Amino acid sequence: MRSIVIGLIVVGLLVLALGGFLTPLFSGTLGPLVAVQRWVSSRYMAIYEFVTVPRDVASLRQRNAELETEVSRLQAQVIELQQQLNEAQVLYSLLDFARTRPENQYVACSVIGRDPSPFLNYVIIDHGSNDGLRHGMPVVTEKGLVGRVDAVTASAARVQLITDPSSVVNVRFESSDSEAILTGSVTGDLTLEMVPQDLAVNTGDVILTSGLGGLYPSNIFIGQVVNVSKRETDLFQSASIQPVVDFSTLEAVLVITNFQPVDVTPLIPTTSP
Repeated sequence: MRSIVIGLIVVGLLVLALGGFLTPLFSGTLGPLVAVQRWVSSRYMAIYEFVTVPRDVASLRQRNAELETEVSRLQAQVIELQQQLNEAQVLYSLLDFARTRPENQYVACSVIGRDPSPFLNYVIIDHGSNDGLRHGMPVVTEKGLVGRVDAVTASAARVQLITDPSSVVNVRFESSDSEAILTGSVTGDLTLEMVPQDLAVNTGDVILTSGLGGLYPSNIFIGQVVNVSKRETDLFQSASIQPVVDFSTLEAVLVITNFQPVDVTPLIPTTSP
């Protein structure tokens, strides 16, 4: 009998629940329980984040430091590769120049030292007498004339640049074959001297070595005229020359080893006092 009564109660409750009559009762009863559950859940997540977040921050900082180290390494590698590329381009340019003048023999050298004075008059190269270099040998780049070997040791050499005050180069104008003298200066400027007064000299005229004087081969590019100084009272006119070689950025040069310079100074007549 009790079982029948319980069954009838259960069936009645189901009917009432399915009919929606018990919804207000459930809402009033379960609402506080749901609110309590949300409060407990929010406090649990706050405690969980408080415990775990510091570990995540430490991990992120470590990872960030690792990435910064990797970026620095890659930047250094890029710089090194760029330097190697620049060196390769310089060497290829020197090789192309050597191929255009197969009559000459060359030794490629790197510049390892520079004149410490404000005005660059010489550089040091990393080849010497052990490599066949001798005093007086001409030095060039793929652009033009640099100077000549001035002093030699077994493994290095000093190159006197054409900008040196004591440098004298016999040159000619490409357009007219007229000859002149190119001299350096303490300021590193190049001056064209002993230019005939009747010669028309214009800005942009190309200057080449003439081969006279026995110090340099002929037809090596030197530079261009940038300014002309002409006075009717002078026997000769002069001009300022812009060299094609940038002496402040020299990295590699070619030494012409099969050219034998000739010292013609003893053969030049001197004026008696």
